Amino acid sequence: MVRTIDGTEALTADMTAWRRDLHAHPETAFEEERTSDFVAEKLASFGLEVHRGLAKTGVVGLLRNGEGPAVAFRADMDALHIHEQTNLPHASHNPGRMHACGHDGHTAMLLGAARHLSAHPNFQGTIAFVFQPAEENEGGGRVMVEDGLFETFPVEQVYGMHNWPGLEVGKIALRPGPIMAAYDIFELTLTGKGTHAAMPHLGTDTILAGTQIVNAWQTIASRSVHPVDSAVVSVTQFHAGDTWNVLPATAVLRGTTRTFRKEVQDMVERRMGELAKAIAGGYGVEAELRYERRYPSTVNEAGATELARRAAAGVVGESGLDLDPMPSMGAEDFAFMLQQRPGCYVWVGAGPSDGGRNLHSPHYDFNDAVLPIGLSYWVRLAETVLPRAA
Repeated sequence: MVRTIDGTEALTADMTAWRRDLHAHPETAFEEERTSDFVAEKLASFGLEVHRGLAKTGVVGLLRNGEGPAVAFRADMDALHIHEQTNLPHASHNPGRMHACGHDGHTAMLLGAARHLSAHPNFQGTIAFVFQPAEENEGGGRVMVEDGLFETFPVEQVYGMHNWPGLEVGKIALRPGPIMAAYDIFELTLTGKGTHAAMPHLGTDTILAGTQIVNAWQTIASRSVHPVDSAVVSVTQFHAGDTWNVLPATAVLRGTTRTFRKEVQDMVERRMGELAKAIAGGYGVEAELRYERRYPSTVNEAGATELARRAAAGVVGESGLDLDPMPSMGAEDFAFMLQQRPGCYVWVGAGPSDGGRNLHSPHYDFNDAVLPIGLSYWVRLAETVLPRAA
């Protein structure tokens, strides 16, 4: 049974209004100007000390209540390049941009927590409310760290949250160790000798070489990775040729890989290069692999996860906890913050994912029933990780 904090009804109405306003005005990576202004104005109205400029559009609100430890609570603010198809009254006013991952809800819940805790500071210490830009693809979390987030705000722990379609409303999932995968991208350029398609013996076939490389890369997970480890190698683009009767001199393959452990990540990159060069060479083609590491694996620290478990149990009860969720091959740039400070990242159940209610769908809309649960989790977490006020 869900036990939300006292006084959530009025605050939930405000959070719903905030969330829908943000949903109607989505902004993508490092362009969250209106969103940043909205967040900063709310935090200032709650009496928090507001700092701006980290990662260009990032906002940090500081709430101090006497001497004590300092922690950070983080929410992401950015939207995606998606044409919304919900036809809701609060649908996107910005064509081609949409809050399709629930960052509008994440922002609203953390704002709600900031307002409640500023009015009821039942803790001793400091909370940094971190509103991060550019989680989607562009690594805003990394940029905030590089811009001095933890030097400017020397917290001891950092916590994050994401709504999770497919997990029942009233459930919270968390686990120590990896919970989301490392996200890398790659580009393979194959260079051969173009020729007439009717005379393949006069050239070297980059398309044939590329198809064999795609097949061989799929053996990495099945034959090079330890059976109890996980890896995904997905080729998502294959560009070659412009007409029907020419074997092209070049082909370009692009895609993504996902892993949980650095040793597996290193091996996947190495084997992709080895296989590409060996197979291409067999077809008389040159291969050049560019492999870019984007986000590391999101790894929860055991001690912080136990504190998050206790806080979550205070909201959804022990029966509402999933303490052994299957880690996701999706990626999250909160991982950069967890590399710098111990912490925990949890999934808050958002209900069924059918009918287009899954993340990154043009039919997705954040489930507002989650708002009081997320708010209550943040408040209980503050009361759990920080000493109670005297």
